[in-house]
Amino acid sequence: MHLVAMLFIGFIAGWIVGVLTRGHGFGLLGNTLVGVVGSLIGSFVFGFTGLAAVTWVGSVVRSVVGALALFFVINVLGLAKPHGARE
Repeated sequence: MHLVAMLFIGFIAGWIVGVLTRGHGFGLLGNTLVGVVGSLIGSFVFGFTGLAAVTWVGSVVRSVVGALALFFVINVLGLAKPHGARE
């Protein structure tokens, strides 16, 4: 059940990042992957600073922060083209 919750929160975080970046996301699967990996990054960063996510809302906030950081790094390094980009 923990895996399903992580995927659901990752999906929500990825969707929020897609909305915040005004359509420069990576599609449904890409945004979900960014959200799940962002959740792991957010957990590490929040744990390192001593902050904890107590509720599912806190988990989503933590995931969004991590996903935004990951999205920024991906764009700065130019590792992937956004969804819908033309060559």
